[in-house]
Amino acid sequence: MTVEPSAAAQEEVVGLCRDLLRIDTSNFGDGSGPGERAAGEHVAGLLHEVGLDPEYVEGFPGRGNVVVRIPGDPAGTAARGALLLHGHLDVVPARAQDWSVPPFSGELVDDCLWGRGAVDMKDMDAMLLAVVRELARTGQRPPRDLVVAFLADEEAGGVQGASWLVDNRPELFEGVSEAVSEVGGFSVDLAGRRAYLLQTAEKGIAWLRLVAHGRAGHGSQVGTDNAVTRLCEAVARIGAHTWPIEYTATVRQFLEGVSEITGVAFDEDDPSALLQQLGTTARWVGATLQNTANPTVLEAGYKHNVIPGTATALVDCRFLPGRQDALLETVRELAGTRVDVEALHLDTALETPFGAPLVERMRQALELEDPGAAVLPYCLSGGTDNKSFSRLGIRGYGFAPLRLPAGLDFAGMFHGIDERVPVDALRFGVRVLQRFVATA
Repeated sequence: MTVEPSAAAQEEVVGLCRDLLRIDTSNFGDGSGPGERAAGEHVAGLLHEVGLDPEYVEGFPGRGNVVVRIPGDPAGTAARGALLLHGHLDVVPARAQDWSVPPFSGELVDDCLWGRGAVDMKDMDAMLLAVVRELARTGQRPPRDLVVAFLADEEAGGVQGASWLVDNRPELFEGVSEAVSEVGGFSVDLAGRRAYLLQTAEKGIAWLRLVAHGRAGHGSQVGTDNAVTRLCEAVARIGAHTWPIEYTATVRQFLEGVSEITGVAFDEDDPSALLQQLGTTARWVGATLQNTANPTVLEAGYKHNVIPGTATALVDCRFLPGRQDALLETVRELAGTRVDVEALHLDTALETPFGAPLVERMRQALELEDPGAAVLPYCLSGGTDNKSFSRLGIRGYGFAPLRLPAGLDFAGMFHGIDERVPVDALRFGVRVLQRFVATA
């Protein structure tokens, strides 16, 4: 199937994105948020409007998921399997007083759409909707079956979204061999040349709880067995630990590509000079050179003059492919005696070859819209719903294409304040995705 990008889809994507941004789908991770039902029903309505027949699914009250299958060429499906295009509808919370504009207003300011989810990831949701709606309106048949999913709960590990669907409704993804979602396909400026980063790997997740034990007692007593002290010492050791640099195949290939483009040598012992070429994206890439463990929450005690018997901390750990056991062993050693280490959520690390045919289709679609740009693989320091789908044997990639201004702190807006996406970048993404879907 060949296709020229549709002007109608490019115009529609702005309104689609604005409407999604105005629906509060904050995910606090404890079930207290508004859920995704309103957004899911809105998306299902948009798909019904163009003649598609999506299924709305709730595994938990209010946690809406929408899945639709679009039949493609049977020969292509038989040869390559179906392709899954997915995005999540939930967003992390936002405090309005921290923002320049109300975070759920979807305001258009300085040729950007502002709002929580503008880059994570209602921009991609809107681009997928624009592409799929145009496909349905024109009656074009994709080269293989497409399964398009809009999912709940990604920001809390996908337990009530993608993971639940994989465990309870796997038939929705029958025959799917590959998947495309966030966070890749965005541009960075390297020595005056644009490069697009395709996400072909992502670190694993280990959300841990430390529980320190001591002797409860009166606050006026000499405290020789204090759980709070023991916890603080453990947290300090974990937070201050220097993890060794380790280069996965994806990260090495990425840094070698950056070196070739910029002319800055790749020094394996000290890659800092090369990372500096990446601007704000260096924060993401730097975190993929090693395992990480960041204490995030502390909790102990209930009264000023009572020594508690236990104290707890939460630690967000991310591990490189193949390094889960090593990370957990190190954290337990650092925690020390009488500090239990409990895994609240574990999810796998992923790494997929950059030379796959699907990646070449992504590259071709980008180059048609931005000739001369470079395309590089990279590893995401966070995680995506591709982790859940990997349990079905589905290979996942991050490809939400955006051509961004060189000075925009794109990485800093993920879970940050004043999240926004340029309107031109949305339209560019629609053009690239239309070309990609037509050949994938």
